[in-house]
Amino acid sequence: MLERIRASIPALPPAEQRVAKLLLADPRSFATLPVSELADRSHVSKPTVVRFCRSVGYDGLADFKLKLAGNVNEGVPYVHRSVDDDDKAADIVVKVTDNAVAALLRYRNAASAQAVERAIQLLADTGRAGQRIEFYGVGNSGIVAQDAQHKFFRLGVNAAAISDGHVQVMSATMLKAGDCAVVISNSGRSRDLLDVAEIARRKGASVIIITASGSPLAQEARHGGQQVLLAADHPEDADRYSPMVSRLLHLLIIDILTTGVALRLGSAQLRPLLQEIKRNLRQRRYAPGAREDDDSDSSSSTP
Repeated sequence: MLERIRASIPALPPAEQRVAKLLLADPRSFATLPVSELADRSHVSKPTVVRFCRSVGYDGLADFKLKLAGNVNEGVPYVHRSVDDDDKAADIVVKVTDNAVAALLRYRNAASAQAVERAIQLLADTGRAGQRIEFYGVGNSGIVAQDAQHKFFRLGVNAAAISDGHVQVMSATMLKAGDCAVVISNSGRSRDLLDVAEIARRKGASVIIITASGSPLAQEARHGGQQVLLAADHPEDADRYSPMVSRLLHLLIIDILTTGVALRLGSAQLRPLLQEIKRNLRQRRYAPGAREDDDSDSSSSTP
């Protein structure tokens, strides 16, 4: 919420900019002060405070304060805090956790619902038609691709995960119209994945790209047609540390897509299949006395 308001300041009238700067200087106080006090501190009129709230997309001051209070009470830092060489274990716990939670909340506020909706529809249409859904990623993103394949094949769709660059090129070359390729990359600069996205597009397949906006791979989604960009932006320094936050964001996006596709395919179709999988996996357990509703790592409940 605060990031959006900060980005909107240049487009606001000068008086409303003063209200915005007061808000950003002390969000907690802004959420509790009466309108008269807010107007005095901003050197504007009371109607200007209300107009500011409407200019940034809220129904009025009461609605704005309610949403603002929810944001500031989450207790999450608004900037990424880098881990330092001399950090103690307690510092590492706090920084890594706060960075992850802050990134997830930032994605929640910034995600394009329209792009997510389009991606879910493309995947659902592909699965319903019995055509191929292929997940491509290399390195750390290859692990995310495997997680995606694990989730999607349980929906009864034709899903595969490929992380070898040569096999990716061969597989993308065999795609056809109606198939769907999901390309996952932290940096968006991998030559292998850029080639795969281009090949899949030329073959007429739908292409869903999960990467940082502004990256070369993200530009591939701007060709139009059946291309969708699901931007996953974060302030993580991938050159200094192993990409942690980006992996969590990518896994979150996969969970969102899996849930959306499962709902589109319909529980009447999926529930009997998932229940049968669960029964069969239960026979693989060695621990005596396992409860009927216990879940193993590979048989979690319906997405």
